[in-house]
Amino acid sequence: MRRTLALLVLALSGHAAIAAPDYLDDRSTPAALVRSLYNAISLQQYARAWSYFADAEKERDYADFAKGYADTAAASVTVGPVTSEGAAGSIYTTLGVTVTAWTTDGSTESFGGCYVVRQIQPAIQEPPFTPLQIEDGHLVPRPADDAMPSS
Repeated sequence: MRRTLALLVLALSGHAAIAAPDYLDDRSTPAALVRSLYNAISLQQYARAWSYFADAEKERDYADFAKGYADTAAASVTVGPVTSEGAAGSIYTTLGVTVTAWTTDGSTESFGGCYVVRQIQPAIQEPPFTPLQIEDGHLVPRPADDAMPSS
């Protein structure tokens, strides 16, 4: 199911207001996890967004991570090509994505790229359980009509 970010345009000081999306925290599939990431960013819940990443991806500082979204009013993601492969008790899924970001100054930016999500085989885990997690992600600014990677 595709979730889209509802836009509510109000004539307030020349800026568009964006309606907050409903809370979404879903780790049931790689695509749902990436959608949950952008839901957290849209709701300015940066600690929740940070929690979707694997420890290896958290090499940078949380404060820098949150600061990177300081000018983001909302973001929407479209998931495109998805491929999965197994390796030593894990399933790695690569998802092509297009991200549209609305900034606090009213402008729109588009990005294309991919995320790699890892699921450790649940049957072989011992506590604490590790849910789906984002291992890596790369986005680059791209025109909106050409943002989705082909593979």
